[in-house]
Amino acid sequence: MRRAFIVPAALAAFVAAALTPPVAQASPAARAVPPGQVYFWPEQGQMGPGGAWAYTPPGYREADARVKRHAFSFDSHARVSVYSISHRSGGCLYREIRPDDYDNNWTAWATKFDGVSDTTMGCERG
Repeated sequence: MRRAFIVPAALAAFVAAALTPPVAQASPAARAVPPGQVYFWPEQGQMGPGGAWAYTPPGYREADARVKRHAFSFDSHARVSVYSISHRSGGCLYREIRPDDYDNNWTAWATKFDGVSDTTMGCERG
């Protein structure tokens, strides 16, 4: 009699497992920032069309069009401080981004963001 309960229970468990949807894989935009890189997103909360734009030191890189003057969040896993650069008439401003620094609501700087450097490039603190 015990055998009669085991077979239906095992069959029910098998059917339930087969009907359970697979776990969704993380989208590229939701993956962790790799060591040595800084990601910038066009929207708050590390989101936005096209996903993140990545910077890897050293040197200066002009921001991609989708995040230039529109970087509303960032996450840094660079091993050194990097500097967000804003060009303006008569000079430039920088904002330091330290290793493991992030901001999901970077509204204070989002519309100033032009590029990133591993130096202040002679700019004034902004």
